[in-house]
Amino acid sequence: MIGYLFSKVFGAQLYNFGHTYIIPATLVVIGVSSSTRPLVAAGIIWIAHIAMDRSLGYGLKFKTGFKDTHLGTIK
Repeated sequence: MIGYLFSKVFGAQLYNFGHTYIIPATLVVIGVSSSTRPLVAAGIIWIAHIAMDRSLGYGLKFKTGFKDTHLGTIK
């Protein structure tokens, strides 16, 4: 959300970067392989956050504005 203070494009890019499954899944894999529970927990919580956002209709953002997502327009 802070990215939107700078511009719509930067806000959308920053939001989308934090709301893809690649980074949290990587944390889980690294945490499991190194037996580091905090990394596993952080990755699982992050994945759950993304999934809850998607279930509520908050998808990846388009550059046109916060309410325009790949799942449709947020009302």
